[in-house]
Amino acid sequence: MTDSHIIVVGGGIAGLVVARDLVAAGARVTVVEASDRLGGKVAPHTLGGIETDAGAESFATRRGTVADLVTELGLADALVLPNTGGAWLQPRTGAAVPLPKAGLLGIPSVPLASDVIRIVGLGGAFRAQLDALLSGFVGSRERSLGAVVRKRMGRVVLDRLVTPVAGAIHSAHPNDLDIDVVAPRLRTAMLSEGSLAKAVLTLREAAPAGSAVQGLAGGLFQIVDALAGALDGRAGILLSAPVAEADAGGVTLVDGRRLTGDRVVVAAELGAQTGTPITLATLVLRTPALDAAPRGTGVLVAAGAAGVGAKALTHATAKWAWLEGRASGSHVVRLSYEGMPEGRDLREQARADAARLLGVDIPADAVLAYDRVDWTGPGTAEEALEGVVRVGERVSGAGLAAVVGQARQAAADLLSDLAGEPGLGLMDH
Repeated sequence: MTDSHIIVVGGGIAGLVVARDLVAAGARVTVVEASDRLGGKVAPHTLGGIETDAGAESFATRRGTVADLVTELGLADALVLPNTGGAWLQPRTGAAVPLPKAGLLGIPSVPLASDVIRIVGLGGAFRAQLDALLSGFVGSRERSLGAVVRKRMGRVVLDRLVTPVAGAIHSAHPNDLDIDVVAPRLRTAMLSEGSLAKAVLTLREAAPAGSAVQGLAGGLFQIVDALAGALDGRAGILLSAPVAEADAGGVTLVDGRRLTGDRVVVAAELGAQTGTPITLATLVLRTPALDAAPRGTGVLVAAGAAGVGAKALTHATAKWAWLEGRASGSHVVRLSYEGMPEGRDLREQARADAARLLGVDIPADAVLAYDRVDWTGPGTAEEALEGVVRVGERVSGAGLAAVVGQARQAAADLLSDLAGEPGLGLMDH
């Protein structure tokens, strides 16, 4: 068979996964990355002598998509579950409260449970309970998570529970989340069980024991190292090479160079970034008040919460046992912000928000180290280009599980296409 050359634009997780699957099948691949490193939003940083993740630090376990890849990369022994303390929710007013235990993406399985009423109020809980009286067909044709919840359980449950929970997990509003992607089988279960609450309960009971998320002991960034290792000597890697244009025959770099290939996969946003700026502030704290993990593994923040600028807080050393051991008595706390301007004194903002959300006093001298990392959220989907395959979160939606799953499917489809086209086969091994 003849040699096929595929150009992959973007060396983030999506691009690396596609490239790895392609070279494993015998294709000749060139990865073209605009920055000076691989990995995109999955990256390490060292803060206060503690090495941890600068970006994503966990992934959804649905369908085993990421765990399967991790296993193939030889990292199965590093797979870990978070601690079982559970997360809390900061309502718009008042103190933070524990998230309801029996739920899925914030959707309660028992709307009149006391931990649900504490968040949505008695009126919101009674409206959600009406879900039991509706036909299972109500909302079943809706595609967005937000539309289904709103029709079945009302706007209060959507705004106060599902939006902060689903938004923290998938970095998007429920109205923008495909329910069949983020909660497979939920609509089917709703039809068979006759209510959304019963569907949630059924799926929770059928799920294997464990958490909805996993991580890697030592940091999620190890996936990037493993993927890069799988490409070493088997694929061309061009760093600091931003692409101006891509078409079916190749790519044109900003510096004017032209690279030609049999196929082009675009795993990055070309031109100006269109997504929402996201800032992650990480604090290393030394304060005994946090030793008992007063807010479990972290706090999700309802929109409009008084006196808080952060969207969410992760008490990372309370969430991950491996990181707690690495921190030697210090506490690593991560806060995420949307649209935080450059140059703002985020250190003080993060300290104040952490104190408010965790319900403890955090004096200025308790901050041992601080770091700021800026990302751009998923941009708007770009126009399709004939002969160009697109992967990444603009296509798949946010979250490592969605990105990896879509990238692997795209690679499989591309290999099938190449195998069926005369003159564009794969190299024999």
